Amino acid sequence: MGPPWVWLVWLSLLSACSPVYVLRLGYEEAKILWHRRPISDILQRPDLDPAARDKLRLVLRVRAFAEHELGFRVGGSYASLTEVSRPPLVHVLTAAPRTSLEPYTWWFPIVGRVAYKGYFSEDLARTAARRLEAQGYDTAVRTASAFSTLGWFDDPLLPHLLDYDAETLANVIFHELFHATFYLAGHTAFNESLANFAGHRAAIIFFRHEYGRHDDVTRRAEARWRRELELSACVARAAERLEALYASALAESDKLSRRGELFARFQTEYRALVGPEHARTGLASGKLNNAVLLNQLVYMRELEVFERVYQNGKDLPAALAIMTEAAEGAAEPFGGVRALLELARPPVSLPSRPDAAVAG
Repeated sequence: MGPPWVWLVWLSLLSACSPVYVLRLGYEEAKILWHRRPISDILQRPDLDPAARDKLRLVLRVRAFAEHELGFRVGGSYASLTEVSRPPLVHVLTAAPRTSLEPYTWWFPIVGRVAYKGYFSEDLARTAARRLEAQGYDTAVRTASAFSTLGWFDDPLLPHLLDYDAETLANVIFHELFHATFYLAGHTAFNESLANFAGHRAAIIFFRHEYGRHDDVTRRAEARWRRELELSACVARAAERLEALYASALAESDKLSRRGELFARFQTEYRALVGPEHARTGLASGKLNNAVLLNQLVYMRELEVFERVYQNGKDLPAALAIMTEAAEGAAEPFGGVRALLELARPPVSLPSRPDAAVAG
């Protein structure tokens, strides 16, 4: 579980948070880490469910591919499975003013300002949301399927992830391992959107390497990424319309009235993209506000820009390296990556890797 001094440092870094929050966070994370079991040991069990065995083997191959072919910082993460009877869900709180898409942020040591806050207790998350609503903010609380300690600990696989299909499971693992590899303090949307890109693209490359371009799982991973790009564009259009409304000279009451029309328009466009099987999801048919939309923007901002940089050389490690370098050297990370594609500059040149395993 790590030496005691690591825990003391980690908890002291969270001293800016409330004592209740820190204690609950520490307790739940300790429980997760304490109940880790090496996947290699679990695979030796004769009574292990065959489907679970296949998923665990997949996880080991994914983490090996992430480390050796993509250059991700893997360490001991996802080499173990946590065996707790009821693995805790993380309830993520997001907030925003009612007439702005500028997210409410929380400050944490090391990672800086973050546009969401995670709780292991839904009651605590809902209570915090009500406090912000009383101050005039839109709020949204959602659950997260996984989370990363950014390399501070060797994150284990949570049991519910074994219920995911192969392409989703691989995507999640690549996404979280990329967080441990790169994290730009104070830039939530950039971190999550780039990790979203990295997770999808890495999964596609992995399945092409494992099963070939024409296998069903490869095709499904590719189709999901195409739809993610379409959804990203849909969310961006909705955000642009709302930002234009909020920047107008209309009275606040008129803005609040008009935004309902814009949310309805977005849901119509969204349902057309996702199809009838997802038409009853919260985003497609539930009540929307700025915080709900920001939950999408955080993960979907400018995905097409990342994809265009990647397509220039179809070398994922090189594309990620050039984008993270551009982001770190810019005042605004998305602008730094966009600058790579400016027509006034020579085309972005990404080196080709001889290893076909990482070729797109």
